[in-house]
Amino acid sequence: MLRARIAVLVSGGGTNLQALINAEKSGNLKDGEIVLVVSNVAGAYALERARMAEIETLTLVRKELGGRAAFEAKLQEELVSHGVDLIILAGFMSILSADFTAKWPKRIINVHPALIPSFCGKGFYGLHVHEAALAYGVKVTGATVHFVNEIPDGGQIIAQKAVNVEDGDTPEILQKRVMQEAEWVILPEAAQKVSKAIVEGKA
Repeated sequence: MLRARIAVLVSGGGTNLQALINAEKSGNLKDGEIVLVVSNVAGAYALERARMAEIETLTLVRKELGGRAAFEAKLQEELVSHGVDLIILAGFMSILSADFTAKWPKRIINVHPALIPSFCGKGFYGLHVHEAALAYGVKVTGATVHFVNEIPDGGQIIAQKAVNVEDGDTPEILQKRVMQEAEWVILPEAAQKVSKAIVEGKA
């Protein structure tokens, strides 16, 4: 069966990567296949998750390569050589340039831990997002999967899921709930949706 070839870009522990691996194993991600996991951080635990799932890994550290242009050139080379159809950013803590994203229109998706357009854009990543949501006093937050373009968190939305903010939440508690109830649910669903469109020639 023809499947979309997926590369997952990571920087940390890889919990969203694990959700994708689990979805592929269970058959929920049936039109996509993770063929490569790329980390921009040496020793990121996400690489170990990939190895345990027998997925090829690659570490590309921007500083070692001599800057963003060299990093993106090497990344592009590797993605093309692996025949990648879809790039998934799963806790990837580096913003890709407009030059790079223009090469992959509607072929890069990202999961963001808030309901875009709230708490998104430059500077809103990781715990910062949940700190901002709590400081603002919102009663509902969540996660968004969107296509990636030249504007940080600015691409078309594919999926969203709301999560309630509860009394006594800390940024860490809220982060965990948003991951479990939203990110790990909608990222695999969006990956399947886009992979299916690619396989069917509709993307």
